[in-house]
Amino acid sequence: MDLNSASTIVLQVLTQATSQDTAVLKPAEEQLKQWETQAGFYSVLLNIFTNHALDVNVRWLAVLYFKNGIDRYWRRVAPHALSEEEKTTLRAGLITNFNEPVNQIATQISVLIAKVARVDCPRQWPELIPTLLESVKVQDDLRQHRALLTFYHVTKTLASKRLAADRKLFYDLASGIYSFACSLWNHHTDTFLQQICAGDEAAATNSLERTLLSLKVLRKLTVHGFVEPHWNVEVMGFLHAVFERLKQFLECSRSIRAENVCRDRLEKTIILFTKVLLDFLDQHPFSFIPLIQRSLEFAVSYVFTEAGEGIAFERFIVQCMNLVKMIVKNYAYKPSKNVEDSSPETLEAHKIKTAFFTYPTLMEICRRLVTHYFLLTKEELMMWEEDPEGFTVEETGGDSWKYSLRPCTEVLFIDIFHEYNQTLTPVLLEMVHSLQGSTNVEDTSAILIKDAVYNAVGLAAYELFDSVDFDQWFRNQLLAELQVSDDRYKPIRRRVIWLIGQWISVKFKSDLRPMLYEAIRNLLHDQDLVSYIYLQSVLFFLNGCLPVDDFEFRTDQFLPYLESMFTLLFQLLQEVTQCDTKMHVLHVLSCVIERVNVQIRPHVECLIQYLPLLWKQSEEHNMLRCAILTTLIHLVQGLGAESKNLYPFLLPVIQLSTDVSQPPHVYLLEDGLELWLVTLENSPCLTPELLRIFQNMSALLELSSENLQNCFKIINAYIFLSSSGFLQMYATDLCQSFCELLKDITTEGQVQVLKVVENVLKVNPVFGPQMFQPLLPSIFRGIIDGERYPVVMSTYLGIMGRVLLQNASFFSLLLSQMACEFGQELDQTLGNMIEMWVDRMDNITQPERRKLSALALLSLLPSLNSVIQDKFCGIINISVEGLHDVMSVDPETGTYKDCMLMSHFEEAKVTEDEEPPTEQDKRKRLLALKDPVHSVSLQQFIYEKLKAQQELLGEQGFQALMETVDTEVVAQLQEFLQGF
Repeated sequence: MDLNSASTIVLQVLTQATSQDTAVLKPAEEQLKQWETQAGFYSVLLNIFTNHALDVNVRWLAVLYFKNGIDRYWRRVAPHALSEEEKTTLRAGLITNFNEPVNQIATQISVLIAKVARVDCPRQWPELIPTLLESVKVQDDLRQHRALLTFYHVTKTLASKRLAADRKLFYDLASGIYSFACSLWNHHTDTFLQQICAGDEAAATNSLERTLLSLKVLRKLTVHGFVEPHWNVEVMGFLHAVFERLKQFLECSRSIRAENVCRDRLEKTIILFTKVLLDFLDQHPFSFIPLIQRSLEFAVSYVFTEAGEGIAFERFIVQCMNLVKMIVKNYAYKPSKNVEDSSPETLEAHKIKTAFFTYPTLMEICRRLVTHYFLLTKEELMMWEEDPEGFTVEETGGDSWKYSLRPCTEVLFIDIFHEYNQTLTPVLLEMVHSLQGSTNVEDTSAILIKDAVYNAVGLAAYELFDSVDFDQWFRNQLLAELQVSDDRYKPIRRRVIWLIGQWISVKFKSDLRPMLYEAIRNLLHDQDLVSYIYLQSVLFFLNGCLPVDDFEFRTDQFLPYLESMFTLLFQLLQEVTQCDTKMHVLHVLSCVIERVNVQIRPHVECLIQYLPLLWKQSEEHNMLRCAILTTLIHLVQGLGAESKNLYPFLLPVIQLSTDVSQPPHVYLLEDGLELWLVTLENSPCLTPELLRIFQNMSALLELSSENLQNCFKIINAYIFLSSSGFLQMYATDLCQSFCELLKDITTEGQVQVLKVVENVLKVNPVFGPQMFQPLLPSIFRGIIDGERYPVVMSTYLGIMGRVLLQNASFFSLLLSQMACEFGQELDQTLGNMIEMWVDRMDNITQPERRKLSALALLSLLPSLNSVIQDKFCGIINISVEGLHDVMSVDPETGTYKDCMLMSHFEEAKVTEDEEPPTEQDKRKRLLALKDPVHSVSLQQFIYEKLKAQQELLGEQGFQALMETVDTEVVAQLQEFLQGF
């Protein structure tokens, strides 16, 4: 592309590409895309975006196309890579002038220079760093700022490279420029402080911007530029200087108004100082040891004493608390139980920490955290009154909550209390004892203090296990506080129920739970709850006492309160408006349903009627729909066969959630598959609509995702539900999908596919082999070849055992096909298969499959076939092994019996803590009654087959055959067959 002739054309097309008219825009974009790989195109773009007389939007677009081109075509190995000649020209042009007047374009130019540097610096671009270092010294403000901006982006990019050779280059770079970077930072920092003292805010703002950029450079060099930075005097000097500069900047903040632009940049710089310390501590904990004492003194002074009053803003306090927390928790500073195994650095750090965290210091930190930082603020109380539900969402972890002061203080309290619990436990208990009895409702300050102390006791529940008799405290005080109905006491009611929720899984007698349920029911009736005043705490408690891993939960204690609680929770679900709150209520309802299971049936009609409306309303809220799916899962499990009445709503929900062509499936698929599965497991019969949903399965199998196991469970559930109707419609597609899957699937996935085939043969032994005929030759080959994975071989033998035992005619056809394929006589192929079967019998670990193998091989008898007679010994060995697996002595008669035999269907007896059998469990049990493994006595079968073989061969021939079997095996066989 000729620069002179092309510039005008490219400029024209770029101008068209900035148009709002798609008719103009689209052709221009297509043209630019075609030019991306043409030589000279990027040189034209460089000329355009460095021409300050052109339209800003056109220049901006030119920069973006240039930047994207670097990603695609700059590397030498890239397709359509730029020539070395053009790249040399472009590199020179990029650093000729640092005088871009538009901030946004200047930033993009800096970023694209950094991208080039990532590939070329320093080998192909040795002049970049020297040019930048010279440019940041110039007196021209604009050029100096732009060069400094570029210097930062280049440093940031080079610091991010992780290959060993790149790290070495960055270490060399850092060593060479660190002194200059420190000088540059000190110069701009001193200039800013002088200008702010002189009251020149405009000049100070410019200098502060340079201070910020130079500090960003130093941060990258300090944290990533040295292997052992504690040996570098300049690095440690800079880090110690950070504390002095922080104090200076914090004092400056007193004199700058909150709404001033300079104030915002100043706070960003202060936060950046703390990030330097936090990053250095994270990356170099041992190098940080000389800074531990000063860091703790600094942070504790500004956060837990009067020194920080008036100047310590929220984000700064959060950073200081993080600094203290990282030092307290750092594993590098914790000696081993055997002190001799600890490094000298660890012992030194521990010594510094121990000397600092004295009893008075810890006591003051604890008291300050609880009585100052834990207190509900005026803003929080106002939000609670004006937007209670919004306040609840914030309390349970909204986006802004994650970065606010309250969670940070709570985490710091937990970490310090865990580390120094022996020291702090008496301090906290003293605070609790000072608050015994009810608090005057007119004393707002006392109420907020009690709320804060109770918060601390809840957060430290596990640490206080041996120090607090929570049962007694609950009976003597907390229960009474729940019953104080005054509106001004609501913070305590809210906190008490949250506190119980914290302790219930730690230390709480199950006998006290009915009293709790009564109190909770009263709170659910409370009008304060209806207005969400302490909704979060009630839900938190219910969440804490209902999960399935709570072994103290007793259904009989909860049942008297079930109807009223479920009804009140449902009313709450209807009244709340925010998605997060609805999700929380749904989660609690799901826990209730899961806990009481079938006993929920009389109470769920209202919820069943409401969920379709909620599903429709939540069309734009996929996470709420996930919560609805979870609720439906537990609802179906609780309703059992009665869930069929939900199908008009339930099946379209499953259809949408598991349709990979629908965008919501990204969020809904996992829960949708779980719902699909439990629906099938609890379905009394296969409906046309339920059958139609299976159309989604083919695409799901193609995904081969982590949900594949649930897909196989669903397929199996269809097979057990109605094998004939299901397989008649989908067997061909399913077999084709399995053939594709088996080409590229893990061993575990392979076994899952084979288990489906095995279940088909179990349910439909006559037509099953025909339906999955394309899969059987590979299974036969796997047996003959001696499949190396035992679990796969076991499944192969299980499948072939079903075919041989229950469909002998099909087995004969398959054997003929395989003999032809191997170019062998039919008897030779049969002999090879029996030999491998006997040899690999130990691969089969399931007693059912071991018995099946014995039955299958015995089914070859009686026979005059010389190959079968030749393998007679192996068949008897397997049969005797099977007898050992399944026979047990009847205590009444003293004779052997087959413990796998099932003679009739019995409803399983279920204890209160067990889930009742699903419809699928019943189907499996009925199927087992027809399964030879459970309906045929192995003992009887062996006797009959041996007797038939004896009659076929005559006594002499049969004895000759028996002599091929080991005498001890014969003796064991005779013992098992006594009485026949």
